[in-house]
Amino acid sequence: MTAPSGVAPGVRKGEQPPWVVPDELWARIEPLLPVVPRRPDHPGRKRLDDRKVLCGILFVLYTGIQWEFLPQELGYGSGMTCWRRLRDWNRAGVWQRLRERLTTELRGADTVDWSRTEIEHSDDPRSPGMPRQAGTPGREAVSRSPRPR
Repeated sequence: MTAPSGVAPGVRKGEQPPWVVPDELWARIEPLLPVVPRRPDHPGRKRLDDRKVLCGILFVLYTGIQWEFLPQELGYGSGMTCWRRLRDWNRAGVWQRLRERLTTELRGADTVDWSRTEIEHSDDPRSPGMPRQAGTPGREAVSRSPRPR
């Protein structure tokens, strides 16, 4: 099915694209972002708005395009700007704090049947895909013998 003219693929006419951050969500995310002051001695180019950059990050993650192919026409900055900001926010623990905040809100609202959920914590050493410390059992600990030829 092709999208109507002017509407992104996978987005119905009249719907907001999933990479556009709603005001309610932005109000939760913005306080978690690090404040980067401009250097008075070398101010350089004005930093792109964090909300626009977040939309660019979400666009890349949603569409699966490569960072360098993020369309400039969208106004989300370059793919490299979005990638760097994602890296910086990850290092600053933004996503961890956001997950904790949202989980706390959900628990407080008592709207989720937690017995039916499975949460994979990326900071959990048992989580697949995470590097393990020496001596920690996991998938890598399984010995794989070469196949006989």
